Amino acid sequence: MAKVIVTRAIPGPAMQQLVERHDVSVWPGELAPAAEQLRELVASADGLLCTSADRIDEQLLDAAPRLRAIATYAVGSDNIDLAAAAARAIPVGVTPDVLTDATADIAIGLLLSVARRLREAEAAVRAGKWGPWTPQAWLGADLNGARLLIVGAGRIGRATARRAQAFGMEIAFAGRDDDLPSLLADADVVSLHTPLTPATERMIDRAALAAMKRGAILINTGRGRLVDQEGLREALVSGQLGGAGLDVTDPEPLPADAPLLQAPNLVVLPHIGSATHATREGMTRLAVANLLAALDGQPMPHPAPAPVSASHA
Repeated sequence: MAKVIVTRAIPGPAMQQLVERHDVSVWPGELAPAAEQLRELVASADGLLCTSADRIDEQLLDAAPRLRAIATYAVGSDNIDLAAAAARAIPVGVTPDVLTDATADIAIGLLLSVARRLREAEAAVRAGKWGPWTPQAWLGADLNGARLLIVGAGRIGRATARRAQAFGMEIAFAGRDDDLPSLLADADVVSLHTPLTPATERMIDRAALAAMKRGAILINTGRGRLVDQEGLREALVSGQLGGAGLDVTDPEPLPADAPLLQAPNLVVLPHIGSATHATREGMTRLAVANLLAALDGQPMPHPAPAPVSASHA
């Protein structure tokens, strides 16, 4: 029987499989354990089930000499030093595909909210500012005929594209070898779905924002660090961008007094892309399957991708 640390209570019946076979300890707090607390927790652990909020770095791995398996409760693994884990022969597993549809739904929800100024209009109703109907009130952008650039043509990017086509949008994709500035210049909407790697960090910087069509909309359901948030704030305030919808920020949670939140036509969600009952239970099932396999000496069914360097991203 192995000792397993789970850094947050997670939903779904699959957890019972883990509890029945191993000695499982679940961190009781709503927030992630601090780095020092997590190092103490894993000091004698054989397995770790973490979330994207937990930083699994070389220092933590050095504090866990018995660790034999890491399963992250996420499709991304940017919170884990994959190279350091590989050097210690510790397999890392992710939860792919099961959250594809839920996250794509949120991307489209953000796009609709920003394009049609739903947050602003709803806030006006609650503030008692719903006046007589006028022809120029709450004018937004049409999706039909608009050009959507999907940056990252993985499962979630393609699922978002399929949904956007139902609205009559014209779809384009940007991959790692494409000329991103020229593609940005032609897009009415840019939606980010690429993994966070050394090569993609801050890929939407001030230069990229300046390259975008004036009045375009930016959607980010990938990772907060894909975007230069101060540059984004400036682009929204200046009108270079017509709006933005974010389900991810840097940091998370974003402080209530963050300057970005004062920008116009901005919708920010608290990282709820996968927040449906079925999706989160499915993520638990995959994470548990990864841990059980590795602790039995078998390959993980859903391994993380190989470590990516800045020169090979």
